[in-house]
Amino acid sequence: MTKLQGLVASVLVFLLAACASLPPQSNRTPTFALQNTESTRLGAIFTPEEQSHPGNSAFHLLQDPVDAIVARVVLAETAERSLDLQYYIWHDDLTGRELAAALLAAADRGVRVRVLLDDLGTNADDQVLLALSSHPNMKIRLFNPVASRHFKSLAAALEFSRVDRRMHDKAMIADNEAAILGGRNIGDEYFGASKVVVMGDLDVLVHGPVVRDVSNAFDQFWNAQSSYAIEQLIGHQADPSALAGYRAKLNEYIKSQHDSPYIVEARQRMARVLAAGNVDFSWGQATLLYDDPAKVTRDPNDPEGHLMTRFAALHLEPEHEMLIISPYFVPGKAGVAWIREQTARGVKVTVLTNSLAATDVVAVNAGYQHYREDLLTAGVRLYELKPSGSGKAKAQHRYFGSSKASLHAKTYVFDRQSVFIGSMNLDPRSSHLNTEIGVLCNSPAIAGQVVDDVEPNLDVIAWRVEQRTDANGKHRIVWIDTAENGTVTEFDTEPGTSFTQRASIWFLGLLPIESEL
Repeated sequence: MTKLQGLVASVLVFLLAACASLPPQSNRTPTFALQNTESTRLGAIFTPEEQSHPGNSAFHLLQDPVDAIVARVVLAETAERSLDLQYYIWHDDLTGRELAAALLAAADRGVRVRVLLDDLGTNADDQVLLALSSHPNMKIRLFNPVASRHFKSLAAALEFSRVDRRMHDKAMIADNEAAILGGRNIGDEYFGASKVVVMGDLDVLVHGPVVRDVSNAFDQFWNAQSSYAIEQLIGHQADPSALAGYRAKLNEYIKSQHDSPYIVEARQRMARVLAAGNVDFSWGQATLLYDDPAKVTRDPNDPEGHLMTRFAALHLEPEHEMLIISPYFVPGKAGVAWIREQTARGVKVTVLTNSLAATDVVAVNAGYQHYREDLLTAGVRLYELKPSGSGKAKAQHRYFGSSKASLHAKTYVFDRQSVFIGSMNLDPRSSHLNTEIGVLCNSPAIAGQVVDDVEPNLDVIAWRVEQRTDANGKHRIVWIDTAENGTVTEFDTEPGTSFTQRASIWFLGLLPIESEL
C-alpha cells in the first residue's frame, strides 16, 4: 500500500468511526407546551370565540404566499410565552432571516422559543444554529441528524439506511393558542419572494382545541430519541461572542432589505392585518393526523404509528367528488385501485399534480408516469401544472420577478365537506419513510373555498391529460392546453420539455427506485 492509499484508508476509517454513533441522550430533561395561556394576547383574542363554538376549531386559509409569511411573523411578534416551530427546510434567505429575526426578538422579550429542524432538509450552518441556541430563551434541535458534522455529505452516504428517514413536518405554534399547518417550508420560493421559482402552496391558520393537539405532537418530536440538541452534536457550547456576531450580521442584512419591493409589500399587508384587529375564521371539527416520530426507527412497512394508518381508520368515503392536489404523486397499485373504487361508485375524482416541465423533483415524475395511463383508464380527471402558472399568479408576483411555477401544496378535499391540509404527499416516501403532519378540517366553508379557488382555473393553470384510442384500439396520451383567451392546443408529447428531459425520465423509470420517491 502506498502512502497516499494509506492516507485515504485512514481518512475513511476516521469517517466511518465518526459516523458509527450519535452522542448519548442521557440526563435530558423533557420539556412540554406551556399551559393556561388564556391570559395571553392571543388567548384573549381567541378564547371568547372558542367558548361560543364548544368542541370546534377555527380555520383560516393562507392561500397567498406573502400573507403566509406575514401570518408567521405576526404570530412571532404577538406571542408572549412560547413559540414552537418544526420544519423540514429553513433557508438562509430573505424570508428565512426575517422569521429568524422575529424569533430572536421574541426570545429577547422572554418568550420561550423551541425550533426543531430536519438535519438534511435544512442543511443549516451548525455555527449559526449553535449561536442562536446560546440565547437563554431559544433552543435548537435537529431531527435524525448525521453524526459526523465535519464530513456531513460523505457521512450521510455512509449512514444512508438511517438518515434516509426524514422529518417532513411543517408546523408553527404560538402560546399554545394558534398554529399554522400546511405545505410551506421556510424559504423565499414558498412565500413569493424568489426570482427563480414560486411554489404554489397552502397553509391553514387554526385556533381552538386542535392547537393543543398540535402542541402535543410537537412535544413528542421535541422529546423523541431522534431529536438532538445542536450542542450535543457539536460537543461544546457556542463562543460567548457568537450570538452578538450573528445578531449584528442579521440586523445589517435586514436593514439592507428594508426598502426592497417584497418587504415593502409585506410590511403594508402586516399593517392592514394589525389595523383590522381580527381575521375571518370558519368553524368545524378538526382532526390532527401525524406520524409517530419513532416511525423513522421502524421497518418502513410497519404501519404502527403511521399517519396513513390513522387516516384510513377515519373511513373517509366521498359520495360525489374528490379533489387531490399532490405535487409528488406516485399512488402505487393500491392507490390506483382505491381511486378506481371511487370512480366506479360514481365519484368524480380530480387530480392536480406537477407536469414534467414544472416539477422540482424529476425522479418523482418518473414514478408518477408509471400510473398515468391507469389513472386515466379509471376515469380520473387528470391535470398537470404548467410551469408558467396562471395569469392570477403572474399578477400576484409582478413585484418579485418569479419566472417558474411549481406545485407544492398537499391538499385533499372530500365532497366539499372536509379538507386535509398538511405536509403529506401521496407517494411512497410520505407513506413509509418520512414523518408527516396535517389537519382534517370538517368545514364545508373551507373545503368549498379550496375547490372554488382551484376548479374554475384548472384548464388555464394546468394541462388536461387525456387518453385517445385510434381505429386499431391503440391508446395514446395527449396534453390539452387551454390558453387564457380560450384557444385550445393539443400535444402528443409532454409540453414544455425537451427530448433529453423525456429520455432521462424514461431511463429513471427503469430503475427500482419507487420506494424512495
